Amino acid sequence: MRKPLILVALIASAFSSFASGTKDSLANKYASTISVDDLTRHLTIIASDEFEGRETGKPGQKKAAEYIKSQFIAFGLEPGNKNNYFQKYPVIMQDPAGVEIMVNGNKYKFLKDFYYFPGFGDTVMHLNEITFLGYGISDKKYDDYEGFDAKGKALVVLNGEPKNSKSQSYVTGNKTVSDWTVNNRMKSRIASENGASAMFVVVEDLMANLKTVKFFIENPTMKLDNNKPASSKRIPVFYISKKMAEDLFPNVDNENRMTRYEKQISKNGKPKNETLNSNVTLSIQRDSEKISSENVLGYVEGSDLKDELLVITAHYDHLGTDGEKIYNGADDDGSGTVAVMEIAEAFARAKLEGNGPRRSILFMAVSGEEKGLFGSQHYVENPVFPLSNTIANLNIDMVGRVDKKHKDNPNYVYIIGSDKLSTELHKINENANSAHTNLIFDYTYNKPNDPNRFYYRSDHYNFAKNNIPVIFFFNGTHDDYHKSTDTVDKINFEALKMRTKLVFYTAWELVNRDERIKVDVVSDFK
Repeated sequence: MRKPLILVALIASAFSSFASGTKDSLANKYASTISVDDLTRHLTIIASDEFEGRETGKPGQKKAAEYIKSQFIAFGLEPGNKNNYFQKYPVIMQDPAGVEIMVNGNKYKFLKDFYYFPGFGDTVMHLNEITFLGYGISDKKYDDYEGFDAKGKALVVLNGEPKNSKSQSYVTGNKTVSDWTVNNRMKSRIASENGASAMFVVVEDLMANLKTVKFFIENPTMKLDNNKPASSKRIPVFYISKKMAEDLFPNVDNENRMTRYEKQISKNGKPKNETLNSNVTLSIQRDSEKISSENVLGYVEGSDLKDELLVITAHYDHLGTDGEKIYNGADDDGSGTVAVMEIAEAFARAKLEGNGPRRSILFMAVSGEEKGLFGSQHYVENPVFPLSNTIANLNIDMVGRVDKKHKDNPNYVYIIGSDKLSTELHKINENANSAHTNLIFDYTYNKPNDPNRFYYRSDHYNFAKNNIPVIFFFNGTHDDYHKSTDTVDKINFEALKMRTKLVFYTAWELVNRDERIKVDVVSDFK
């Protein structure tokens, strides 16, 4: 009786190994179509001056959309939005003019005495009192918010972080500055979380700071026109000159209050706060214009599991132009865009040759990412395919460069979000890498306390918010990030090819395995 059972087991094992080998063989066959030559050809076009930096809603972005569409058609992809390769969405463009701050009867000028980053709505506010709150830091070693109720208060904080007479930070304990100095989002975020109504950040050399950010704040801003209230309220944050700060906090005993506060904190290493009566009026009212943008959708229909869908995304928009400067965005995110195109071509060829995926795949190049994840937000709010049938999102944003940390070994990629909702997705990605690409996986930016908060800053996040497992593939930042020097000649195409192949292999397993991956993690990131 035992011999036939053993024979059956051996046959089953042999069949399983054969099926697995065939599956791997096919995956290797189509992964081999992803080439440096094709990636170079597409990226040289996408990141050319002709596309004018691909700013959302502008002619260059429209040209890029048409190019991606033409390539999807050439590959043999079906239109992903019923009979259309485009999914259009409305955007409201707002002019930053009309900003005014009055302090004790004195009028202060935008881009001279103060500046702000766009993102909050039109604001008219009168402040009868204002509170100095040190450096606006909430850290284990130094906490301005400890024992202080910021709810409803307008705060004034110093830029940077507290240091002693030897220039050693009270936060880090040495001369190295902390993320509270490097990342300007942290202070505004903690102020918002503590219920503050507004915040003024005092900058030592306002004009020097302004030079580095002027492009991003003096041009018209955009918001998605979806008739929905914002999910979270951003408080107004203004970066102000010392002269303006002196008007907010008049001198006492012939000494500037701000200077006195700074000296006290430096000497004692302890937080300082004080609330004074004030006469401040804020007025931010902008002219609006409705425009439109579009996502580009290509579709490969699956076979026996075609109702289930994998979405692969990259944003093709960038920052546009500034005078004669063109922000070509070769890495951000031309690299991800051409990666999606190459993966799409590989799967389209597989289907043409009778080896198509079991599950369907939506290849989506989204716009509006640089403006606030608009394109992906519009898709999840208006999905072409049910979100309940969407098994995962693989998002590719900046995969063509090598950061300083890995300059001696470009054979790496940052993996973000893979374990936040599904342990199976995490394992599938790791197995695909160990079997095929052998990249070094760096999970630095996947840590819950990562101050850069990259998990929240690209298009995968809109899928994750809807309980759809995601992976964000990333090469890290570099000196050309968001600069006109992010050009094709600086792309490491061999690294781009290997990272693209990794995404392909992970996608191949996701769409061809028997069981849909499970959502088995309760995420604290949502």
